[in-house]
Amino acid sequence: MRTRLGRALIVTVGLMAAAISAGGQSRSYRAPRTADGKPDLNGIWQALNEAHWDLEAHAAAPSPVLELGAAHAVAGGLSLIDGGTIPYTPAALKKKQENYAKRLTLDPEIKCYLPGVPRANYMPYPFQIVQSPRGILFVYEYATANRMVNMGKPQEAGSDTWMGTNYGHWEGDTLVVDKTNFTDTSWIYAEGRVSFHSDAMHLVERYRRVDANTLEIEATVEDPKVLTKPWVVPKQTLVLAPFDQIMELACSNETQSLIEAAQSPAKK
Repeated sequence: MRTRLGRALIVTVGLMAAAISAGGQSRSYRAPRTADGKPDLNGIWQALNEAHWDLEAHAAAPSPVLELGAAHAVAGGLSLIDGGTIPYTPAALKKKQENYAKRLTLDPEIKCYLPGVPRANYMPYPFQIVQSPRGILFVYEYATANRMVNMGKPQEAGSDTWMGTNYGHWEGDTLVVDKTNFTDTSWIYAEGRVSFHSDAMHLVERYRRVDANTLEIEATVEDPKVLTKPWVVPKQTLVLAPFDQIMELACSNETQSLIEAAQSPAKK
């Protein structure tokens, strides 16, 4: 288990990176290059914001489990969405509210299911990017999840998956990842509030390294089954973690009994 000191170092690096960006140095920054001349995104990265709890503006809230006290409480945060709120249809908004009320049994994270995207990028765990000309691999601590961004010609996906089908290309120094073919089982964000999607979701992510320790990420979400219009998560900061390997959070070991109990017939 990583120590609090390690987490503190991540925060320190993030604050330093933010200060550099504020000073204007990132605007003229040229990222190091890989052997094929593309910006080098290799490294271990972690988000520094409240998106894990909610993308919309929200107040701090207690843990849904009373016995946990302040542990797992929801950290308050400002909206990270252009327009302030996710433009759900009335029916989808009702479903979102139902999911929130039943989150302790419905949230895929509770059962250690794959996190989906973009949720995986904003969970409070680091993830690693391993880059090559043919593909860019994202490896996550949580549930040992991963996804491969194919940098070649797009092909029709064989089936829908939790992490979607990922195709990428470069626009200057920006990596653009186009994602489709999702199942409707993952949640976009959760914890304090619940944001879900359908199997029609289309996600476009944009990654750009703006200084030695900072990776900017932006995302646009389209989902005609549950949204009235597309919505955008403006540029957010991922910071380079001060260690050279990620750990494994094989959470299925801790949740197996919970899953078995949920699947077993109700006792009379």
